[in-house]
Amino acid sequence: MSHPPKLGRRLQGLFITGLLTLLPIWLTWIVIKFVFVLLSDLSRPFIDPLLRNLSLSAPALAWLEQPWVRTALGLVATLAVILLAGALTRRVLGQRLLTWFEALIKRIPLANTIYGSARQLLDILQTKPDGTQRVVLIDFPHTEMKTLGFVTRVMREQGRGRELAAVYVPTTPNPTSGYLEIVPVEKMTPTDWTVDQAMSFIISGGAVSPETIPFTPPPAVKAAP
Repeated sequence: MSHPPKLGRRLQGLFITGLLTLLPIWLTWIVIKFVFVLLSDLSRPFIDPLLRNLSLSAPALAWLEQPWVRTALGLVATLAVILLAGALTRRVLGQRLLTWFEALIKRIPLANTIYGSARQLLDILQTKPDGTQRVVLIDFPHTEMKTLGFVTRVMREQGRGRELAAVYVPTTPNPTSGYLEIVPVEKMTPTDWTVDQAMSFIISGGAVSPETIPFTPPPAVKAAP
């Protein structure tokens, strides 16, 4: 009469297997849905009046006011604007327009702070660091646990001259949010990961990672007497 326990363990195993199978699909759908809705909503104020006018002028085009049509056209229009902005940025005219826009933003106090900070962070993550590895591990919440972060700047401690690093620590699975840590450089564990590898590690919750990873900071180099 041991069938019920075996059946229970089998159902439990099937449940866990099914959950682990569907969870990545669900997370992917949530992210895609969020981006899809966000992009389509950006152009809604321009697309909706246009479709309304078309349907009023030509009754045969009334189907254009269907919600799915508005969403699809809004997404296409937003993607077209993004691609156009990318194409213009690579040309002299686009660079001049971008310079003019940034000069305009700098005159708006709050917008200047937000835009400037976001622009600097993206530029830092896209460029190769000098002297300090970009992707590092830092102690959190104690010395026997680590978290992954990106070095955005190296500074000096006032009065002592010790090197301190500003480390941006993104959250999982959404790396667009996170927090900032100021860490002594000698307390960081450098890695040979690229930013793309680190992002894959964060978004996947650690499932996408190399076979080995450094954990202990390198020994401090003593200055010559």
